[in-house]
Amino acid sequence: MLRRRALSLVLQLSTLFSSSLFHSLSLSMDSLSTLSLCSHTTVNFEFNRRKIGLKSLNSSSSYCLLYISPICIGGRRKCLRMIRAASSSTSGPRRSTNSRRVYKESQAQTPAIPVDQIASLVVPAGAFVVVSFVLWKLVEKVLLPKQAKTTSEESKPTQGLKWSIAAGTNLLPGFGAKVEREAKLRLNDFAKELRSFSIVDMSGRNFGDEGLFFLAESLAYNQTAEEVNFAANGITAVGVKSFDGILQSNIALKTLNLSGNDIGDEGAKCLCDILANNSGIQKLQLNSTGLGDEGAKAIGEMLKKNSTLRVLELNNNLIDYSGFSGLAGSLLENKTLQSLHLNGNYGGALGAAALAKGLEGNKALRELYLQGNSIGDEGVRALISGLSLRKGKLVLLDIANNSVTARGAFHVAEFVKKSKSLLWLNLYMNDIKDEGAEMIAEALKENRSITNIDLGGNDIHAKGISAIAEVLKDNSVITSLELGYNPIGPEGAMALAEVLKFHGNVKDLMLGWCQLGAKGAEYFADMLKYNGTISTVDLRANGLRDEGAICLARSLKVVNESLTTLNLGFNEIRDEGAFAIAQALKANEDVRLTSLNLASNFLTKLGQKKKECTRKMTESLLKIHSVQGEKDAHNL
Repeated sequence: MLRRRALSLVLQLSTLFSSSLFHSLSLSMDSLSTLSLCSHTTVNFEFNRRKIGLKSLNSSSSYCLLYISPICIGGRRKCLRMIRAASSSTSGPRRSTNSRRVYKESQAQTPAIPVDQIASLVVPAGAFVVVSFVLWKLVEKVLLPKQAKTTSEESKPTQGLKWSIAAGTNLLPGFGAKVEREAKLRLNDFAKELRSFSIVDMSGRNFGDEGLFFLAESLAYNQTAEEVNFAANGITAVGVKSFDGILQSNIALKTLNLSGNDIGDEGAKCLCDILANNSGIQKLQLNSTGLGDEGAKAIGEMLKKNSTLRVLELNNNLIDYSGFSGLAGSLLENKTLQSLHLNGNYGGALGAAALAKGLEGNKALRELYLQGNSIGDEGVRALISGLSLRKGKLVLLDIANNSVTARGAFHVAEFVKKSKSLLWLNLYMNDIKDEGAEMIAEALKENRSITNIDLGGNDIHAKGISAIAEVLKDNSVITSLELGYNPIGPEGAMALAEVLKFHGNVKDLMLGWCQLGAKGAEYFADMLKYNGTISTVDLRANGLRDEGAICLARSLKVVNESLTTLNLGFNEIRDEGAFAIAQALKANEDVRLTSLNLASNFLTKLGQKKKECTRKMTESLLKIHSVQGEKDAHNL
């Protein structure tokens, strides 16, 4: 009802305004008087940038009244029709012979219409258009109210617009302050840890540069924390500056870990300036920090001045030949660094050769990690040449994953023969094959220092393993033997098991992914009945199945006082094999097994229940053995 009244009122106003407008328009037209179309033959009107010429009228009709009606506004064609109709009605059937002459004369001079007269015509018409538009918009608002949006339309996200809601800006009032307070409370807790514990792990807290500035103040005069781990916290080169002045006053902190922070070369330079005269830090870890050659050179310059640092870790960075050269130059002057980690960089053969030159004049370095640097056979040759000439004692050499073949293995074997200090040799994931394995085996016959050797992933078959096994008959120094990821098969398992029955002093034997099968498991099961030194056996992913598990279960029934860890994961063992192992452990009250891994096999709920019973039984046996040991010690 309200809408109808509003509409009626608007229409009445519109009608009233239109009538008054037309009245004023007619008055203005009367005052304008008439335009003579005889003396001035043509009047030009412009509609949409086109000119419409009215032909001269008949001379008998000397005057022609021209009214501009609002209907002309509606369209150009209607207006033209009206003008033509008016002219035709007054002109008569024939035109005067003098019309052409009059027309030409009229073109020479265009009449000047007064501006105030034109305005008196145009202004009322424009006002009518504007007022009509406003009135009808009002009618539209009244009659057609805005429809409410549906739920689906409201929930539909705006196209092309991405919203960003940051804490403390457009969330609930006071939420940003709450987040800031909680962050400060956490930092206060971290600061308390620094004051309370000697070893503090704050890795992965993501407190950033600002948090590091806050925590660094707690380290200034802290005499409690000796090892601090700030790894993976979003620290940049800006945050590293917080250590300036602090590490000079703190002499308790011995280990600083900044791994996993993108400090880059700039951060490394800043840190090196701070550590150049530091007398506390002994272990610095900068793994995966985006260091390049410039950062490595800065570290090399720092090592020339620093006399405290013992362990330096620069693994998984972007150090190339130039950076290796910078580090090599520092080794000629540094007398304290003992362990250098450069795994996962880009040294190549040239980097290894440069490092070898620095090692020749260095006596302090004892551990060298060069895994994954693509040094190849040439790099190994240059490196071994430098190690052979140095007077210092190297106890660990890691050249794993460096594309070393049998040719490079020859140089390694020559170094092994002469070395009397090397304890750990890692050739993991190279390509020395059986030929290289035989060379290493010959060298191990003469060496009596190496205790840990890793030859995994070198495509060694039964022939190469047989050569390694022969070494164990006379070598009682080797205690850890990693041979995983080599396709030795049942034949290689038999050759190794026959020797280990009564020879060698191997305690950790790793044979995962060696294609042993159930037959190979049978050889090792028989070996375990007699061997009295092996404590850890890794047989993962060898396709043992239930047959191999049952063979191993038989050996577990026999008293074995050395085996404590057995890993049988990824072997397709089902409930039957798991049940056999559980029964064997149950029958052997003197079992020493503390860890049994059957993960990633094909056990059902029944088999898992048996495994759980075995675990509980093993734990109870461990408690019994522990109590019995305490009683024996008390009696003694």
